[in-house]
Amino acid sequence: MGLIGDLKGKAQGLIHGNEQAIKDGISKAGDFVDSKTGGKYAGHVDKIQDGASKFVDQNDGTPGEAPASEQAPPVNPVPPVDKAP
Repeated sequence: MGLIGDLKGKAQGLIHGNEQAIKDGISKAGDFVDSKTGGKYAGHVDKIQDGASKFVDQNDGTPGEAPASEQAPPVNPVPPVDKAP
């Protein structure tokens, strides 16, 4: 597993069981940025908040387990037998 996979696995481990606290933090961080910029970048901040919240929702399963959309299909362990005469 490469560096990205390792980081993603660690992130999933941290997310598991802390979903609501993370979402609250995302919201508070966005509100902080909006307050410091006078809402100038509110649209961009909202887009980032939505993406981060979706990431949390998609990765709230078992730590280290890839979301279903990223999992490889099961491999048939027994190859078919060639029955040529």
